[in-house]
Amino acid sequence: MIKGLGGVFWRTKNIEVVKKWYSDVLKIEIGDWNGAMIKSESGNETIFSFFPENEHYFPTDQQVMLNFQVHNLEETIQHLEHINVPLAKEKEVNDFGKFVWIEDPEGRLIELWESNEN
Repeated sequence: MIKGLGGVFWRTKNIEVVKKWYSDVLKIEIGDWNGAMIKSESGNETIFSFFPENEHYFPTDQQVMLNFQVHNLEETIQHLEHINVPLAKEKEVNDFGKFVWIEDPEGRLIELWESNEN
């Protein structure tokens, strides 16, 4: 029945600051309509997952966590260092791949992930 993830939508206190941050930091080209169309690459999958209310993988006061898959996490970390975006969580490597976290201007944690399938 479901073809794929249709989008992620949320409210923000300062739309211009948040748009600029996502554009500068994550290189997402935000359009005049305040959004971006991110086309999936062949072989890329979107994970839809629930966490129990008391799970501490990410802060319990944050209802949703974004996870962006990247081609090369080391290059991404170098980019973040170059533009002075600190890691909110140091690199973690496990059976699923490599992960780091960063924080957007409104304090939302964002996970960046390089799959072991790359």
